[in-house]
Amino acid sequence: MAATASTEQRSEGRAGSFSSSSSDTATHVGSSTVLARLGDEEKLTPPEDLEIHELEEYGDHLSNSEDDALLMEKDQDEPPKPPQPPPEPKKSSFWSSLIWMTVNTLATIGIVFTNKAIFTDPSLKLAQLSFASFHFLVTYLTLFTISRPRFAFFVPRRAAIKDILPLSIAMSLNVILPNLSLAFSSVTFYQLARILLTPTVALMNYILYRATLPRLAILSLIPACVGVGMVSYYDSLPTSNTNIKTTSSLGVIFAFLGIFASSLYTVWIASYHRKLQMSSMQLLFNQAPLSAFMLLYVIPFVDTFPESWGGVSGSKWVLIGMSGLYASLINISQFFIIAQTGPVSSTVVGHVKTCTIVGLGWVTSGRGAGDKGVGGVVVALGGIIAYSIVMLKEKKKGGK
Repeated sequence: MAATASTEQRSEGRAGSFSSSSSDTATHVGSSTVLARLGDEEKLTPPEDLEIHELEEYGDHLSNSEDDALLMEKDQDEPPKPPQPPPEPKKSSFWSSLIWMTVNTLATIGIVFTNKAIFTDPSLKLAQLSFASFHFLVTYLTLFTISRPRFAFFVPRRAAIKDILPLSIAMSLNVILPNLSLAFSSVTFYQLARILLTPTVALMNYILYRATLPRLAILSLIPACVGVGMVSYYDSLPTSNTNIKTTSSLGVIFAFLGIFASSLYTVWIASYHRKLQMSSMQLLFNQAPLSAFMLLYVIPFVDTFPESWGGVSGSKWVLIGMSGLYASLINISQFFIIAQTGPVSSTVVGHVKTCTIVGLGWVTSGRGAGDKGVGGVVVALGGIIAYSIVMLKEKKKGGK
């Protein structure tokens, strides 16, 4: 998908929202603290040696100290006020979270089916790198806009290209390979195959970091994998009914390659958070433009373009624009979901999106309720939901 896969990370929280806390503390030093420091023979810079902006800060500091002293004297003269009841929680926060979760769900569903409609055009089916570069550019512009002081959703930080380059390459593969899978697969198989991200990430974490999962969580992943395997088999069988959408062998291959690339990207993201001390938004702000720029050097040798761009129908251009809009909405809404909701809400939203996309994909594929692949869908969804329940319980135990 668009550069949002990473947007499934939920551990970063409110990026940059506490960046000014230490400076706020430092500006409220009273005159007694200054005298104590003088007693400890700590040297202070005389006013005549300060720069203009430092003199302004020095004057503000003295005025703050005098104001604090006057306020203390005033408080001593006034009788103490009775304790006030705690403020009521903001009612708008619930509705705000609900709205953003709805936006995220609808945008995720919309981008899957919009991209699928775009890739049904043979002239656009093999222009995947160009499509990914467009999404990276839209993602960067979105993050740039919401990082401006007027919005201040997060504080942008820059990282050296050599530090962020491996992650940008993994990010490109994380978008291109799944999109290729969607181009050659049914929507149902494409979405169910993404369930394998969870066991693959768990396996990589065990191999690289010896990180283990609870036994019940491992057991619940077994039916999830079996269900995906069943859907892979039945969905790729040839059929005489031309109305039934199936998955080609290329779709299966790209799906599993995409799962490996996405899992590697997910594992690397966690290590880059620690290494660069950045939030997901800050990392994506550095990755997206670099990924878009890199792809420009590869696009002429890999992508197959339409013989005439004028021959692309107007409806397809509208769909391409909608895809970029959905990508922006996913990035923005994911930020609010991470900041305003807990792990349970985020998990529920994820499962609602998966079940909805799978259900709509099944309906639009032309398959009936009696198709043998239904069993695989039920087993796979049941397994991943059971895994989520186990992990949420384990996290609750660990928080006690």
